[in-house]
Amino acid sequence: MDTSSPAVFVNAELLKMHLGKRVRTVLQVARNEGGVMIGQSTDGQQLTVKGGDPTGFPLSHYVEVIGIADGNQSIRAEICTDFGERFDAVSYNGLCQLANGKYKNLFL
Repeated sequence: MDTSSPAVFVNAELLKMHLGKRVRTVLQVARNEGGVMIGQSTDGQQLTVKGGDPTGFPLSHYVEVIGIADGNQSIRAEICTDFGERFDAVSYNGLCQLANGKYKNLFL
């Protein structure tokens, strides 16, 4: 596992705490517009993804995005991975809370 450039697990609520940092999140694709992917974070809020060719993912699929948090609700993507139509968003959201809370020291 490469630990030279860690990405913090975030949802939309936690994203604003990591502006300018490398983050990782999962969102459900709602629409693609002009090279921008717009989707719903695991906490139900809207996120915008720019770069990383985010427009090739089908609507309603869950996509993991790794990139730089460049706004309260936007990420400049480096890597996007299709997780398909079925994903446990509630568990992922819980992971984000743990990775930024009490058990922060266990995560990169």
